[in-house]
Amino acid sequence: MIMNTLPGLFISHGSPMLAIEAGQVGPALERIRFNLPKPEAIVVLSAHWEDDALEVSTAVRPKTWHDFRGFPEELYKIQYPAAGDPVLAEEIISLLQQAGFDAHANAMRPRDHGVWMPLLHMYPDADVPVIQLSLPRFYTAKQLYDMGQALAVLREHQVLLIGSGSITHNLAELSWSDDAEVPEWASEFRNTVAQYLQSGDYESVLDWKNLPHLRRNHPTIEHFAPLFFAMGTGSRMSLVHSSFSMGALGMDIYRFD
Repeated sequence: MIMNTLPGLFISHGSPMLAIEAGQVGPALERIRFNLPKPEAIVVLSAHWEDDALEVSTAVRPKTWHDFRGFPEELYKIQYPAAGDPVLAEEIISLLQQAGFDAHANAMRPRDHGVWMPLLHMYPDADVPVIQLSLPRFYTAKQLYDMGQALAVLREHQVLLIGSGSITHNLAELSWSDDAEVPEWASEFRNTVAQYLQSGDYESVLDWKNLPHLRRNHPTIEHFAPLFFAMGTGSRMSLVHSSFSMGALGMDIYRFD
């Protein structure tokens, strides 16, 4: 393995409030910057770009998209002006096509908060180019895993690969109380997934429909799906951070080498 090979990451990006209220996960995201060599580029598959197609952002400088409503006004003033990298984006399209994926360029897509919100803490100077991938809504877990495998070679060229979603994500079950207890159905789900990954049992995670309390933790699957992509980027998982916010919102960060 090349010494400067970067890992893949799965990041639970939480509520948009993470941008202005760091909580426990903000410092964990910040530490990533100090624990890794500075990337040449960052590639993010976000839960918030669901699409029928597999698309890759080729914009030179995508706009910051505040894709949420009802939050404090200061959130809507935040900008994350990191450049894109059209040359690397075309290389990504080529790698995906070589692996059998029907990947296309998208030069218009702005960056959603699943991309810029965690990066505000990781690379606040916005001085690393960022490319976003869509989340094809009809892809299986294995297809997303294979996407991660197809792009894993970029890690050897100092490209940081990130799946941005949430280890648990049921907004109807969240509490705004500061001292809300973590429900058993959320902790059991989170613990089961982490144990499978740490033991190398990726198949049991890819077989996600049989995970305990799946539908209570993920009424829809889009926030869990970026994990499958991140799993494909590396064969060994290590836990970077684990906590819960608002009771049932898991904020885990996983590293894949």
